[in-house]
Amino acid sequence: MAGKYELKQTDKGQFHFNLKAGNGQVIMSSGMFASRTDAEGAIGLARKHSSDDGRFERKTSSKGEAYFVLTGPDGKMLGRSEMYASVSAMENGVASVVKNGPDAATVEVGT
Repeated sequence: MAGKYELKQTDKGQFHFNLKAGNGQVIMSSGMFASRTDAEGAIGLARKHSSDDGRFERKTSSKGEAYFVLTGPDGKMLGRSEMYASVSAMENGVASVVKNGPDAATVEVGT
């Protein structure tokens, strides 16, 4: 099963997306967008830049957990991972975005 971007509208009218791997696991989540057009634009940028290792910022939370942020050409966040217990697990997450992100279809899902 292929990965997919799931686009959702919140009950407050904002939009966000999750990139899911073929197994259904969320590997990256966006922030909130004011419009569907903005969210779809961010998905387009995520597709374009998800295979560029230089766009991934590897970070460590204040609790010592590893995570990554995928950035666009303007340096703004396109998506962020969950918190991982180890750097190697986080790198597996990056690899999954690289594998799934460029070709994943967009599917709109209910709230």
